[in-house]
Amino acid sequence: MFRKLFRMLIGIGLNKINNIESENQQENIPKSIGDVKKKLEATFEESEDFVLREIEIGKGVHRKVIVAYMDGLITKNVLDESIINPLIFGTKNNLTDKEIMSKNVIDIFTKKLIVASSLNIINDFKDTIMAVLSGMAIIFIDGQNKAIKVSAHGVEKRSVIEPETEMSLKGPREGFIESLSTNVALLRHKIKSPKFKFETMQLGKQTNTTVGICYIKGIVNENTLNIVKSRLKKINVDSILDTGYIEQYIEGKPFSIFPTIGNSEKPDKVAAKILEGRIAIIVDGTPVVLTVPNLFIENLQNAEDYYSRLYFVSFNRILRLLALFIATVLPAFYVAVIVFHFDVIPMQLLLAISATREGLPFSPFIEAFFMMIVFELLREAGIRMPGTIGQTISIVGGLVIGQAAASAKIVSPIMVIIIALTGITNFILPSLSDTLPIIRFILLFAAQVFGFLGILVGYIIILIHLCSLESFGVPYMYPLSPVNKDGLKDSFVRFPLWIMKIRPKAFTLQNWDINKYRASGDNHVTEEEQ
Repeated sequence: MFRKLFRMLIGIGLNKINNIESENQQENIPKSIGDVKKKLEATFEESEDFVLREIEIGKGVHRKVIVAYMDGLITKNVLDESIINPLIFGTKNNLTDKEIMSKNVIDIFTKKLIVASSLNIINDFKDTIMAVLSGMAIIFIDGQNKAIKVSAHGVEKRSVIEPETEMSLKGPREGFIESLSTNVALLRHKIKSPKFKFETMQLGKQTNTTVGICYIKGIVNENTLNIVKSRLKKINVDSILDTGYIEQYIEGKPFSIFPTIGNSEKPDKVAAKILEGRIAIIVDGTPVVLTVPNLFIENLQNAEDYYSRLYFVSFNRILRLLALFIATVLPAFYVAVIVFHFDVIPMQLLLAISATREGLPFSPFIEAFFMMIVFELLREAGIRMPGTIGQTISIVGGLVIGQAAASAKIVSPIMVIIIALTGITNFILPSLSDTLPIIRFILLFAAQVFGFLGILVGYIIILIHLCSLESFGVPYMYPLSPVNKDGLKDSFVRFPLWIMKIRPKAFTLQNWDINKYRASGDNHVTEEEQ
């Protein structure tokens, strides 16, 4: 029995190895142009946007050529001027019959005939299929087992505009778009250094999405870079349509409510992070760029902080810290005070609160829970509806429902104020907009059961969890845990730029021991990734 099981396991393993080898094995391009045509037509069967253009070149002699491309993915002007016209007219006027029938005709075409800024010679038929699907034009020549790949991209794309999710009063107004090449160019425009590196890989068995990583050689931590590449290469799925897919596959603690991977649509913000020693992950087809490692303190920072004077910036960061506290604890604090600790309220305020609660059918906990649910529904409706309509729903809906609920004696007016203030502070921290509602509900239940003690214990558990997190080997709470005096210069307050001369050591130090900073239980960072 054990022998049969052992043989079965060995057989499964050998089949997987054979499948991988067959996928990676090169498929030669047929020399006969007829065979090439049959293989292309069989591959793109029932694809009406696939185009095969057959051409006979030469004046005294004739040689068949096929141009293959995908309609809609190429620019037809480039195709006509760089490929079709040179093949039809250039071969008659610029090439001799001997050159056309030469064995080195591909080299002659690339040097004397094809007018294109970017072209390559390929000899794998699978590569030609992938090139066609990527917006390239492929030239096959009869009698040649190689093909010419010519760049003729022509997918419609929107212009570079300011991203609506990250509006700014100061600084650059440009934002990433859905084109990978444009996004890399925007970063190149910011970082004019030969040490700025850009590498790509294809992810998704069906989508074959191009995913790129950007970093600065010599500044990036090589250990972190190896971890990023290792996790990306382990992704084995059919489709990658957005950076959100990548984020869920490579994050270290997938069940944590805190984001350990940053994202942005602003090139200046991403460029600044790359210059600190981080890595940017760009996915073709989406304007959102991921940055790793990511720290918790970044949720209190903004790109404009580095374009303004330090006093104003430091004041705003303190306000954001206060907003973080209010957005998480205010409803729970109200419930704990009313249910357990009403003796800490001044008498005049207690009488005023009692007057507003007179005749209410529900407890403070039910009130708070109901209003928080209503607020989340309004927020979701405002996001999903078109821009102007969504804003109207959020504002009018909040006013009407809040006023009606208070008038109908379903909730107290002070509860409406508390939920409104909580919602406002929630919007101040957009990077934590998905996390804060969860924390609010957790602390609300804790306050209902244990009062202030429940809130305190809840905060302690959250802080312990935060200190246990790491982002690609870097402690998530850096520079607070472990404490780093240089990192604290750009934390809750911002020191002058001329004082912050040192990059964050956690990102750039090449010889640091990753095990020293690794949180226990992170099963995503393996010895192989180190």
